[in-house]
Amino acid sequence: MRYAIDIPNFGDFADTRLTAQIARDAEAAGWDAVWVWDHVQRDAGVPYADPWILLTAIALATERIRMGPMVTPLPRRRPWLVAREAVTLDILSRGRFTLGVGNGSPIREYTAFGEEWDLRIRAAKLDEGLAIIDGLCTGRPFSFAGEHYTLNDVEFLPVPLQRPRMPIWLASTWPIRAPIRRAARFDGTWPLRRNAEGESEDMAPDDIRGVCAMIAEERSAAGLPAGLGEGPEARPYDVLVAGSTPADDPFRAAAIAAEFAEAGGTWWTERINTSRGDLGEMRRRIDAGPPRF
Repeated sequence: MRYAIDIPNFGDFADTRLTAQIARDAEAAGWDAVWVWDHVQRDAGVPYADPWILLTAIALATERIRMGPMVTPLPRRRPWLVAREAVTLDILSRGRFTLGVGNGSPIREYTAFGEEWDLRIRAAKLDEGLAIIDGLCTGRPFSFAGEHYTLNDVEFLPVPLQRPRMPIWLASTWPIRAPIRRAARFDGTWPLRRNAEGESEDMAPDDIRGVCAMIAEERSAAGLPAGLGEGPEARPYDVLVAGSTPADDPFRAAAIAAEFAEAGGTWWTERINTSRGDLGEMRRRIDAGPPRF
């Protein structure tokens, strides 16, 4: 299992220099990645920063850790611009970039700006956007004709440093099969459970077992290998688990993460945001290091 921190792009973390310092601290404390939220108006009355500029600052401030948006709402973005930003960050970070995408929430981030919010339309735009990013990353002339997007003989250079492209992870909603089927075609997933109000809830180890089983079924049905890569480079399909562990009890922290690793999770992501504690508490959790077992 590998370990990441997950930080919002608003509130205290809208300070780009502070976020870069937090990323340096996370790298020094032994974390493996920093993920950044992508919101434009989730909460009123708080400052926001552009997540891609935050990721640029993180890439320049660190040497080892991975980074990426978790997740960027692809249906409210132009997929060719996301492809350009993602490839640029992959090269800037020397191959440390992971692209996390999804349909996006809350709905207000669509409706407040006059964007289409219907889930079926967003899902269709997500599928088309993924096909476009995949095609552009080849570096070869690429055309696409879909319901929502059209590209005519476009060539995107340079290509990503990671080949065949940077990893793409999809947000998914457990136990709904359609988003997991979509995620299974790519490199990883961040599964969430939604309550009746549409708010995300923590996954349990048994939920992760179910996700892993469904991913395996879908990859087999699509004729895809169970893992990613070949030979000594082969690795498991990535399943991200998000949660909270204590800073002052490393044995308890490790026990929590170990349950999810045993269930099939490959990444533990520690929630770092001020709804959990103030900035000082969150920095102490980062400095305490990942919940390794």
